[in-house]
Amino acid sequence: MNSLIQSASTFFDRPGFDWKAVILGFSTASFVFESYLKYRQIQKVANAKEVSPQIKDKIDSETLLKSSKYSLAKLKFSLVASFYSLVQNIAFYQCDLLAKLWSGASYLASSSILPAVFVGSTITKSLFFMGQMSLISVVLNLPIDYYSNFVIEEKYGFNKLTVKLWLTDTIKEILVLFTIGAPILAGFLKIVDYFGDRFMYYLSVFLFVVQIFLIIIYPKFIQPLFNKLEPLADGELKTKIEQLAERNKFPLDKLYVIDGSKRSSHSNAYFMGLPWGSKQIVIYDTLIASSEVQEVVAVLGHEIGHWFLSHTTKLLLINQAHIFGIFTLFAAFINNKSLYQSFGFYKEQPVIVGFLLFGDILKPVDTILEFAMNLLSRKYEYQADRYAVEQGYAEELKVALITLHKENLSSLDVDWLFSAYNHSHPHLLERLNYIDLVENEKSEKKQD
Repeated sequence: MNSLIQSASTFFDRPGFDWKAVILGFSTASFVFESYLKYRQIQKVANAKEVSPQIKDKIDSETLLKSSKYSLAKLKFSLVASFYSLVQNIAFYQCDLLAKLWSGASYLASSSILPAVFVGSTITKSLFFMGQMSLISVVLNLPIDYYSNFVIEEKYGFNKLTVKLWLTDTIKEILVLFTIGAPILAGFLKIVDYFGDRFMYYLSVFLFVVQIFLIIIYPKFIQPLFNKLEPLADGELKTKIEQLAERNKFPLDKLYVIDGSKRSSHSNAYFMGLPWGSKQIVIYDTLIASSEVQEVVAVLGHEIGHWFLSHTTKLLLINQAHIFGIFTLFAAFINNKSLYQSFGFYKEQPVIVGFLLFGDILKPVDTILEFAMNLLSRKYEYQADRYAVEQGYAEELKVALITLHKENLSSLDVDWLFSAYNHSHPHLLERLNYIDLVENEKSEKKQD
């Protein structure tokens, strides 16, 4: 493999080659492609005149109109936000801001207030560099985040944030990012430096351990900074969920209710815990408020289907293979002088800068992978739906899905290409049709 990497490295490292033009071209092409998909979806939603006959008795025309307006508002703003992001990238690269930020990081890393072992080291420079990048990103995206929450989400009754809580959350996110991200980044860079051309093997293992570590610490230390978890009160819902878990031998440890209504009226439910260990079920208070007991249980039956069919474990392994592939490809660019020189780095070749630039080079590959991963995710969603139906929750699951779409004002009309690229779940009507298909199969088997 090393010989292949070396050959690829030689092929791509061509003196004078303008990598800046290539990366800006990829970024622009990605923006144009994604904008085209959003335009298709805007046309689809704007031309929606009536609710599908299949759900006409469950969703009225008023809900369709409100859902369409909400979807159009988000899609149009997404176009603006994407263009804003593109302008940022162009400005960063055209003005060689990466090189200037690296110079600033080098100055900070030479500070006499740092312990001597850290002064001037590449890892210290990289940490200061990423710190600057993160802060700039947060500041530049504050207007986008503010408008999304306090204009669009507020207009359609979803936003529950106050400006104070929003700013507090932002500060907490920065602190968590620096506290956890800095040691991880330092470990990343140390492994690359220590293992040389073989770094991809050890880095993949390192990031796998990091993922497991984050899964363990998230519910105990990170989530409580933002949301309050309380044990689900005794009652019919708790009893039904425990019976469902026991019947499926699901390793249920605890049942929680999360105060999602503190920030938004959107609803959801999810699991916490390692793929092979005990689980905690977390249910949004908004889901409990908007759904009947059997509907909530049906949603959890679907989620237990993901566990029973090992979808989480499979996706974790696929993600590891993906990470290893990215690191292997990056090995062909890590010492690419022409890449660094295109962005103003003539004396140093910082690994972290190379990795950021490499991420932009991968944009065409990422586009293809996005389609492939969504295709796999949709397959898993259908399988989990089948599992819930086989548990006897067909009608309850259909009602729950319709209720979730109504409460979240999810789009009822979806362009197939936009959906294939952006949605990891099948569309509502697709899922309803599939549930009916599974039900018919069950009926035919009983008759036989």
